[in-house]
Amino acid sequence: MPSIFTKIINGEIPCYKIAEDEDNFAFLDINPNSKGHTLCVPKKEVDKLSDLDEESYTKLMAFSRKVGKAIEASVPCKRVGMTVIGLEVPHVHVHLIPLHTMKNATFQYKEKMEPEEFETIAEKIKNNFK
Repeated sequence: MPSIFTKIINGEIPCYKIAEDEDNFAFLDINPNSKGHTLCVPKKEVDKLSDLDEESYTKLMAFSRKVGKAIEASVPCKRVGMTVIGLEVPHVHVHLIPLHTMKNATFQYKEKMEPEEFETIAEKIKNNFK
């Protein structure tokens, strides 16, 4: 059975898409730690980061770096943090989180956002993705 991320990549579930390339896909987290929290996932469904082959891992990290730079250019923050946890969805995903304080990195505090805010932030990040 495909993961929720595979369904998002395939367009079966809507998302606030940021960017994609041949191998990877980025979209806003709908339960964000802070505004601009983005997930980068490989299009190939793989459960754990350590299960990715070296080339896929390298491509995911390079893609995530580009997305992180776009977030930094779009969302005021002290820095963009990166974490890979993957307990909720069995599909590798890199969290890119705009950090203001350490609480943004804890996954215990969530930002409430309206659909219009998601759309505005997604558009800003897309426009800064190079």
